[in-house]
Amino acid sequence: MAYDFSVFKNKARQVEEWLAKELSALRAGRASPAILDSVLVEAWGSNMPLKQVATITVEDARTLRVAPYDAEQSKAIEKAITAANLGLSAVSGDGGVRVIFPELSSERRAALLKTAKGKSEEARVSFRRVRDEIVRDIDVREKAGSIGEDEKFRMKKELEKLADAEGKKIDDALIRKEKEINS
Repeated sequence: MAYDFSVFKNKARQVEEWLAKELSALRAGRASPAILDSVLVEAWGSNMPLKQVATITVEDARTLRVAPYDAEQSKAIEKAITAANLGLSAVSGDGGVRVIFPELSSERRAALLKTAKGKSEEARVSFRRVRDEIVRDIDVREKAGSIGEDEKFRMKKELEKLADAEGKKIDDALIRKEKEINS
């Protein structure tokens, strides 16, 4: 009887997506609209995500252009970006708000690398939790007699292969982010 590892694969995909989102929000040397995903703008009487009140485009390597759907929202957008404390400069202009990414200092690069490593470790911990749940499930099945000892070891070996592959994906994502931050 083959074990269904779909639960592990689904959770692994969710963790990968979470890590990709978290790493994309870390500002490296280039302008990235993803860094503004967490910014909430007070618009029309409620706090709304910036994406819902404006379009965000990359103007050049260190500048984003935020064009509000309602021109009167420019000041609120500028205020929200400044209040988000992302280390960015926001300047209102005639076409909306320009968001300027300053050059990264060596201290800021080190802090970004530390944060990226922390996020990747969080992803590893999530994978370990899921892996441990499945190992416990396999052990319970073996004790209940629904699978034999040989089958248990084969399932655990297969699970380790899947877990190693997921760990490699985390390592690769971290390496890409480190290159981006250091370039």
